[in-house]
Amino acid sequence: MSELLGKKERLKRALKELHKGRNVEEIKKEIKDLLSSISPMEIPLIEQELMQEGVSVEEIAKLCDLHVELFREAVERKEERLPEGHPLHTLYKENEEITKDAEKLALYAKSMDIEKIKMLAKQLRLVGFTHYDREETLIFPYLERRGITAMPTTLWRKHDEIRIKLRQLLQFIEKGLHERAKEKAKEVASLLKDMVFRENKILYPALKTLLTEGEWMAIKQQEVDFGFYKVKPKEWKSNAKPLHPYEIKVDITQEQLQKLPEEIKIMMKEAKPDTSKIEREGDIKMDTGYMLPEEINALFKTLPFGITFIDKDDRVRFFSGHRIFKRTPSVLGRPVQLCHPPKSVHIVEKILKAFKDGSRNKADFWIKMGDRFIYILYIPVRDDNGEYLGTLEIEQDITELRKLEGEKKILDWK
Repeated sequence: MSELLGKKERLKRALKELHKGRNVEEIKKEIKDLLSSISPMEIPLIEQELMQEGVSVEEIAKLCDLHVELFREAVERKEERLPEGHPLHTLYKENEEITKDAEKLALYAKSMDIEKIKMLAKQLRLVGFTHYDREETLIFPYLERRGITAMPTTLWRKHDEIRIKLRQLLQFIEKGLHERAKEKAKEVASLLKDMVFRENKILYPALKTLLTEGEWMAIKQQEVDFGFYKVKPKEWKSNAKPLHPYEIKVDITQEQLQKLPEEIKIMMKEAKPDTSKIEREGDIKMDTGYMLPEEINALFKTLPFGITFIDKDDRVRFFSGHRIFKRTPSVLGRPVQLCHPPKSVHIVEKILKAFKDGSRNKADFWIKMGDRFIYILYIPVRDDNGEYLGTLEIEQDITELRKLEGEKKILDWK
């Protein structure tokens, strides 16, 4: 107990120095040994003591930044420094921010500062939409191809648990259930910090050992679509060819195996790499996948709406089988202007002209056919350079869609 009191007194002195405006780096050097020696069990005890003695939550929260700084330095000592902008560097930096906010959430829960709990909970929900989403969508597939499936599955389940509990926390606050919100906030803070530990100590070292520069390059190209948690990654470039999960070599060398965290080594004993080939003989290669002609044909027939493609010369080139308005093969090659009543041709011409000159990117209509409600959409089709290739007409019976209310998240098959 006397040792704990000594640590508390040193922290109090450090906080007073911070409050006076003393340089953070100087204080960090002085109490580096102290912060490094504080165990996870001691932190809440010391925080509680400081709060009882009148130290504000805001002052105690400043220690979070020092904690994270020292943790980052410890990580960098153990791992070769990653270049800024590298996707793994970004993940580490996000975890620093998550740790800070999780510690502050726990502090606000102790002081029952409901407004600040609410503010932080809303902020932390973004972790699920950014940090976790990138891992689940962009990174886990590389591990799964190598036969490492248990860890991604476990982490994803933990991610979802955090997402759910953050929603519950906000619901408790909205309902005025402040005591339950306080307990839920503590639980969420603990789960977030536990996830940071799992990632920094197990997941990220494994990724650093296994993924090649080409794989990281592919991740870098896609990560901006998901966004980031409170960090702005710098540019990172590589001459390596971007490699997607289906393009990688799944074999793990003995050298890589030796560098893996022990938890991953154990998993590797049962690992069965996924050696399936994505591109088959006869496949048509497209920007976002590979399909056989018969699959493409069946796919278009299965779409729950009708489509018609008019090429850049205004001739009908294609239509799908599921139609609301009648279409037969005799329409193929026909000028689209002749497919409409004469009184409507000027509207067709107006739409096509606007699509071709780029002044418009959509034209839509909705009509009633008996008791059905039909939606019709026209959109221009362009290549990667923005050149006009034609127009796509989409027609859909949305009668049943207009009746939908609320949410449906559970399969209700009988």
